[in-house]
Amino acid sequence: MPITTLSSRELNQDVGRAKKAALNGPVFITDRGKPAHVLLNIEDYQRLIGKSRNLVEALSMPGLSETDFHPPRVTIPSREVDLS
Repeated sequence: MPITTLSSRELNQDVGRAKKAALNGPVFITDRGKPAHVLLNIEDYQRLIGKSRNLVEALSMPGLSETDFHPPRVTIPSREVDLS
C-alpha cells in the first residue's frame, strides 16, 4: 500500500489528487514539513476503527439510490388461526 505525502499547500491546490491517492493508501498531509493529518478512504477508515454499520446507516449511504437491486419477490402463505 503506497503512502502519499502532500503539504497543506499542495492539498489546497489539488484536493482531487489527494482523494485519488487515498484510494490506494493513506495520504499524509504535512504542516511546515511535519505530518499533521492523514486522509483515508472510508473503507480503510472503517476497517481501522472496526466499526460495523447498522441497517439504517447502510441504507442511507450516498449513492445507494443508483444501485441496481431487484430482490426476488417472496410469497408467504397465510394459514388459518385456531382461537378455540
